[in-house]
Amino acid sequence: MFTKVYEALNWASSFLEEAGREAKAGELLLLHILKMNRTQLFMEMRADLTEEQREEFMKSVQLHRNGIPVQHIIGHEEFYGRRFEVNPEVLIPRPETEELVLGVLDRLKEHFPENEKISLVDVGTGSGAIAITLSLEEPRLETFAIDIAEVSLEVARQNAQQLHADVNFMCGDLLSPIKEISKKIDVVVSNPPYIPNDELLSDVVKDHEPHRALFGGQDGLDFYRRFMTELPEVLNDKSLVAFEVGVGQGEVVASMLRATFPTATVEVKDDINGKDRMVFALVQN
Repeated sequence: MFTKVYEALNWASSFLEEAGREAKAGELLLLHILKMNRTQLFMEMRADLTEEQREEFMKSVQLHRNGIPVQHIIGHEEFYGRRFEVNPEVLIPRPETEELVLGVLDRLKEHFPENEKISLVDVGTGSGAIAITLSLEEPRLETFAIDIAEVSLEVARQNAQQLHADVNFMCGDLLSPIKEISKKIDVVVSNPPYIPNDELLSDVVKDHEPHRALFGGQDGLDFYRRFMTELPEVLNDKSLVAFEVGVGQGEVVASMLRATFPTATVEVKDDINGKDRMVFALVQN
C-alpha cells in the first residue's frame, strides 16, 4: 500500500478509473486533505503521508468512487476565482456558468451608463455563485437573489457573508418576490432547471444534487416559458435578460424572448466548447 504522495495519487487514479470516475478527483481530494495548492503538491511528490492522512484520503476516494461528488466531500467549489461552500441542497457551480457571468458583466459595461445604479436579480440562486460574483465584480449593482428553497438560501447567505458581498436574498417562486414588492428591475439573470425530465444523468449528479435545480419539465423548457409571462411585469423599459440554457435549447429560448419582446436584440452565445449555452436579450421598449 502507498505511503508517499505520488504513490497515493497513482493508487487513486487507478482505483477511480476502474469505477468510471475521473482520475483527477484524487488530486483534488489530496489537496484538500494536505491543505496544499497544486504547486506545493508537485514539490512534495516524494513526501511521506501520515497514517491519519493516508486513511482520510482512502476514505475520501472511496466515497467518490461510490458516487459522492468531490465538492460535497471537500465542502466547496471554486467559481470565478472564489471559493463557494456547497452541499446537497444546492447545485454545484459549473465552469460554463462563469461564462454567463462574464457575458453579463460585458453587457453591463456596454449598455448601462457609468455611475448609474443598476438593479439585478438572480433567479434560482442556489449557492449564490452568480449573484455574489456579479455583486463583487460590479459595484454599481443593487443585487437581489431568489430561490424557492430556504435551505438553499442558507448556503447562499453563508457564502455572501464569507465573501463580503452585499446581496438581498428572497425566498419565493421565480420572480414572485420582486412582484410582491413592486420593484422594477434592470437585469434578470438565471441558470434555471433545464434538463428534460427523462434525460439520463450520471449517478453523481442524479443522486446527489437537488432535482428542483436540475429538471425543467418534459422538454426542459418549462421555466423559460414561465419567465416569458413574468418578465414583462418586472423589467424596466431598458433592461437585460441573461439565461444559461441546455445544449440545443439556445434558439428555442431566443425565439421565446423575441416573441415576448419584439423590439429586443436577442443573441445566442456559444460556450468555450462551441455549444449554445447562453442567451442574452437587450430589451428597449
